[in-house]
Amino acid sequence: MAKKPKVEHSELSGEFTEDGVTVLVDIFRPAGTNGDWRMEVVTPEEDLVEWEEPFATDREAFDEFLATIARDGIRSFFEETDPSVH
Repeated sequence: MAKKPKVEHSELSGEFTEDGVTVLVDIFRPAGTNGDWRMEVVTPEEDLVEWEEPFATDREAFDEFLATIARDGIRSFFEETDPSVH
């Protein structure tokens, strides 16, 4: 069984609540690197939304998360039929 690579989590990661709905925002990159940041959003129902493209900074990732909420609403992260990929 392969070991899971260690990751470094951004300080911007954590729970985010809007309109009484809470999701977990996880922004991370390989530990000990200056690599690009990846972002995932997990709902209480364990729906997982992953961004396909990495981000140069954790701030860019979080800004994209906020822009998605402003444009589509926090409920856009909840799975309806197919898994979401941004």
